[in-house]
Amino acid sequence: MTRFALIGAAGYIAPRHLKAIKEVGGDLVVALDPFDAVGILDSHFPNAEFFREPEVFEAYLEDHPVDWVSVVSPNYLHEAHIRLGLRQGAHVLCEKPLVVEPESLDRLAAMEARTGKRVFTVLQLRVHPALLALRERLRGEGGRKEVTLTYITSRGPWYGKSWKADEAKSGGVATNIGIHFFDLLLWYFGRVEVLEVHLRTPTTVAGYMELERARVRWFLSIDASFLPKEALARGQRTYRSIRIEGEEAEFSEGFTDLHTEVYRKTLAGEGFGLEEARPGIEVAAQVRRAEVLSPRVGFRHTFLDVL
Repeated sequence: MTRFALIGAAGYIAPRHLKAIKEVGGDLVVALDPFDAVGILDSHFPNAEFFREPEVFEAYLEDHPVDWVSVVSPNYLHEAHIRLGLRQGAHVLCEKPLVVEPESLDRLAAMEARTGKRVFTVLQLRVHPALLALRERLRGEGGRKEVTLTYITSRGPWYGKSWKADEAKSGGVATNIGIHFFDLLLWYFGRVEVLEVHLRTPTTVAGYMELERARVRWFLSIDASFLPKEALARGQRTYRSIRIEGEEAEFSEGFTDLHTEVYRKTLAGEGFGLEEARPGIEVAAQVRRAEVLSPRVGFRHTFLDVL
């Protein structure tokens, strides 16, 4: 049985990892979190050890080695926790974003080479059945597509008081909620040739990019005031939309088991490693650092197109 350790057992995404480990037949040996509100462990692995101190956790791993370390901690701690896993002779599967800064990828690649162990990340949109089918269809079509991407996932007052609101710790909206969608666009349409940022606030970022095979207007926000009226009428707090040549790519459903599928692929040797993660991380960093420009004449932002 594959043995796992989990770093970040008290976070909101941890239950998806616990469920995935269980469903792929793994055994959670030990978990780490500075907060002890981790009763969720009893629903999945009631016999797992639990520690609040990294030093004690690492010492325990020295005597109870594992095959994999799953990292589900805040973004700014990912590199340190990945390195901890590699030091213990384990492969690592880390929640998105793998790291905040692109420079971290080179350091982790060097450590992979030293330890002989691998680092993988959770790019679950790449295993979404509808999005996989769409990619196959697009690969058979030519030309440069016109694309609009809108992702609005509202957050309450807690967000502004958490580490997520600190750009140095989370990477800001572009990284914290945008990383999956930047990765998806690059996976579909190739490398970035032009990147413009037209709006950047603590809650919203929007702009334009030209990829090898697409021109993309994109809008990302955690501000509920941007939610479309129809979404609000249905009680939705999240709105996802990708339009390609005016056609909506429907992928609202099917998110429940994506983490499990990522675990299955990773354990089968088909995971998403450092180089798969690199393009999206680099684009998110460029968005954070870019000068904010005025939109081109006649330019309509994604959110104006869909709201």
